[in-house]
Amino acid sequence: MGWTKASAVELLNGERMPRLGLGVWRAKSGAETENAVRAALAAGYRAIDTASLYGNEADVGRAIRDSGIARDKLFVTSKVWNDEQGYDETLRAFYRSKDRLGIGAVDLYLVHWPVPGKYKDTYRALERLYDEGEVRAIGVSNFKIHHLEDLMGACRIKPMVNQVELHPLLTQKPLLDFLRREGIQPEAWRPLMQGRLDLPLLAELAGKHGKTPAQIVIRWHLQQEIVVIPKSVRAARIEENADVFDFALSDDDMARIDGLNEDRRFGMDPDLVGGA
Repeated sequence: MGWTKASAVELLNGERMPRLGLGVWRAKSGAETENAVRAALAAGYRAIDTASLYGNEADVGRAIRDSGIARDKLFVTSKVWNDEQGYDETLRAFYRSKDRLGIGAVDLYLVHWPVPGKYKDTYRALERLYDEGEVRAIGVSNFKIHHLEDLMGACRIKPMVNQVELHPLLTQKPLLDFLRREGIQPEAWRPLMQGRLDLPLLAELAGKHGKTPAQIVIRWHLQQEIVVIPKSVRAARIEENADVFDFALSDDDMARIDGLNEDRRFGMDPDLVGGA
């Protein structure tokens, strides 16, 4: 398809978001996160995904500032955590995140989880931040269809991204169909199933294409027009995860991977997120 590491999707508001990024969930604050981000940028990644919960926003910001890469060439995402939600609370949480990052405007800011009774007020705060130019795009994370329908019945600005757990064992086809109809960009977290890649089909396809099982899964995401943010703190693995633009899965390959679906979550079910 002629994609490269620098290729991007276009969001509802015209902003461009790289198709492949580095996730830093559970990357330790300090050298581990900084070195992972540096390795990713050196390998050609131009998107980094963090969150206030992760405790490593300052490290992400430091690595970006030290990289020498022009700020407008990078795409940085952060998220407001559950106990920070609510209109005023979210505004305060955002400015804490912005200060920790130290990179100016944030490219994408997300509601991390749909906290009942809070997420609509939280999203109103995101709309204000967007109106004021503090963020270039806004969206949500871990929202199911019913959460999105509820939010879109009240919001002024449609979410531009929905970042959800998505992988071969949790293909989320009904949600993907909904997002595509609405023009909301899907983004996958935990795309590599926490390393649970020892599936015979993935081994077979890896052999067929001369790739690793992880590369097969990342390519499967990309060919569905899903933005993907695999997490690693190892430079070699970060480079390997980006080496997915020189081959293509066939329609049959894609369908067989789809057939692995078990509706299996490794993370929390968004319907079980408690109110605050």
